Amino acid sequence: MKREREVLSRVLSASGIMPIACLLIICYTDLLEAVNITSPVLLIHGTIGKSALLSVKYTSTSSDKPVIKWQVKRDKPVTVVQSIGTGIIGNLRPEYRDRIKIFENGSLLIDELQLSDEGTYEVEISITDDTFTGEMNINLTVDVPISKPHVSLASSTVLELSEYFTLNCSHENGTKPTYTWLKDSKPLSNDSRLILSHDQKVLTITRVLMSDDDTYSCLVDNPISHGRSVPIKLTVYRRSSLYIILSTGGIFLLVTLVTVCACWKPSKKNKRKAEKQSSSEYIDQNEEPLKQEGKQLLLIYDSELEDGFLRELPAPT
Repeated sequence: MKREREVLSRVLSASGIMPIACLLIICYTDLLEAVNITSPVLLIHGTIGKSALLSVKYTSTSSDKPVIKWQVKRDKPVTVVQSIGTGIIGNLRPEYRDRIKIFENGSLLIDELQLSDEGTYEVEISITDDTFTGEMNINLTVDVPISKPHVSLASSTVLELSEYFTLNCSHENGTKPTYTWLKDSKPLSNDSRLILSHDQKVLTITRVLMSDDDTYSCLVDNPISHGRSVPIKLTVYRRSSLYIILSTGGIFLLVTLVTVCACWKPSKKNKRKAEKQSSSEYIDQNEEPLKQEGKQLLLIYDSELEDGFLRELPAPT
C-alpha cells in the first residue's frame, strides 16, 4: 500500500515549513491527486448460501483504469482478489474460485456465502496518475437463519407457592441467537422472581404465584431472521383447595382403582380348584363301581383336568 501522505509530511517537516501550511498543502493535494472511496453500507449481514455485495464507489482525476485490491483481515491479512479494472490479476485462492466478481466501480460480489467468509474487508484503489491510494473497510457477517423455536416444560400445571418452575427455549438451526421471553405476547418485565440463564434460553420462575398463570413464548433473533414459538399455557392452582386434591391426586387415584378392578381376573390355579370341587360332586351313574378289600370304589374322570380319581361309595344298607 502506498504511503505517499506520510512521505510528503516528513519532507515538509524537514524543510521547516509551518505545520499549518503543511496541513493546507496536504489537504489541497488530496483534493487534486487522491482516490476517494465511499460506500452506502459499512456493515452487511449475509445469509449462508446466498450472495453479498460489498458496494463501493470511487472518484479520481485520472481516466486510467484503477488497480483494485480486496483483502480480508485475519491474524494475517488474506488477499481475496486483485484486479486492473474488472480484469482479475493472477489466480484466485481455492476458497474463492467461481465465487468472486469485481465491478468497474470497485465493488466486490461474493456468491454462495460460507461462514468462513465473515470478517472485515479492506479495499484499496490506486491509479498511476494519483498521488494517494483510496481505502475503505466494510464488515461482513454471515449467518444461518433461525428455525422455529419451541418452549418445553416438565408440566403445564403447577401449584401456587412452588419453589420454582422452569421453561426452556430451543431451536434446531440459527447462528448468533438472542432470546426474548414473552408473557401474554408482551416482553417479560423485570421481576426478582424471574431468573434467566446466562444465554437467556432458560426461564426460571421462583416461588410461583397465581399471577404467573398465563401464556408464555420465546422470541429468537439473529442479524438476518427471527422466530417465535407457539404460546404455552401455564396453569397455576391454589394450594389450599379441595379442588387441587380432586384435580391432581384424586382423579389419578380413581382412574387407577377403576383400571385395576376392570383388569382383575381370578388366577388359573383357583379356577381349576373350583372346577375340581364342582366335578367331584358329580357321579356318573353309568360307571360300574370297583371293589377293593371289601370297599366299593367309583372311578371318576374329569375331562377338564384330564385326570381321574377314586371315590369310595357308602356301604349298602
